[in-house]
Amino acid sequence: MISNLKFILACILLVITTSTLAQKPERVIVYMIDGLHWKAPSKLKMPNFNQLKKQGTFIEQSYMITPHHPTVGDYGKMHTSSFPNPVLQSGTLFIGKDDKFLQEMFSPEHPTAFVANTPAYQSVSRGFTTIVSDGGMSDTEVVEKSISILKDKDQKYMRIHLQSAGNQGRYLSYTTPDKPYFRNIWGKDSPYIKAVEEADQLLGELVDYLKKAGKWESTLLIVSSDQGQAEIGWHPMITEDSWRTPMVFVGPGIAKGRTLPYFEHTDLTPTIAHLMQVETPTKNGGTGKAIKAVLASEKASEFKHPKYIKTINQQINDFNSLRSKIMLAAEQDPYYSSLITFLENELLTPKPFYHQDRFLEWKRAGSTEHLIEVNDGILKQMREELEGASKEYVVPERN
Repeated sequence: MISNLKFILACILLVITTSTLAQKPERVIVYMIDGLHWKAPSKLKMPNFNQLKKQGTFIEQSYMITPHHPTVGDYGKMHTSSFPNPVLQSGTLFIGKDDKFLQEMFSPEHPTAFVANTPAYQSVSRGFTTIVSDGGMSDTEVVEKSISILKDKDQKYMRIHLQSAGNQGRYLSYTTPDKPYFRNIWGKDSPYIKAVEEADQLLGELVDYLKKAGKWESTLLIVSSDQGQAEIGWHPMITEDSWRTPMVFVGPGIAKGRTLPYFEHTDLTPTIAHLMQVETPTKNGGTGKAIKAVLASEKASEFKHPKYIKTINQQINDFNSLRSKIMLAAEQDPYYSSLITFLENELLTPKPFYHQDRFLEWKRAGSTEHLIEVNDGILKQMREELEGASKEYVVPERN
């Protein structure tokens, strides 16, 4: 009897193990359309993206940290691209010089590739076994090169980045009023529209190749962008559209026809790591979570997200606005000039606001939750000062 029970349990374990292994993709491809506005799939001709929505799990708005892009200072020495890119590749808001990236969880044991038509992502391409970052390539050539690499040697992890839509969005941000698309990416003859729709067509060509090569059913394909797009063009920090972009997951084990209400780019690397059964590259208090709700085996109704990034981005906007108002008030009352000094002096204010210029110091907060808590405290003090509720700045107590 005991022997029979052991046999039954062994069979059950074998079935579970086999089922689990069957759900693991053989490869993951992240297809990035730079500067993709979150409304683009519904406003533009994107039949391939919209078909993938039916076949997988769709996130209408995935939030990334504000796309600030300093080229000077410590961050400029460390990274060649805006904040969302090292955050995306490492999976954490707490960026440091010793961060590991997702590709390093596969390489060098398995082949990996990064293909882009810009050198802007050199600092986050470390660890890929094949790197192509040629600013002279068209989006078409990027996809052709990617397919060529896949034909030559199957890749465990590939990031394909099409830059043209982002470039056109930036161009639109400073066009002149005589253009029909002046400060309007949706305007008539908009080059942004043309670039996005071409990127979708190329997405279809990539999918066709994967199907013909017999790789489609075993591929985890994720389509998104590293940053959003303002309707006036490019990605000004203050505009919420700059922080959000659509995303779709398709592949083994992924729920079909599912829509999730929210996602964060910090979650992308941990989610891929979970699905591919590798370690998350960088683990600290700012690391995102594996969103298991993309899986068919999980209930989407139980998915709730704390929305950290949306909160932090709004805090940064509020801080910059309140600081500007305080500076203007200082022209009439020098007291407000002293207030700025208090806010920026760590001897006087032990936990100053974690704004964009202190990005590399965010890890000092210890956790994302504590960073938000500290920021809320400073914002509250600033509002009270501007409202005239207090004329005496209260220095927070040290812990």
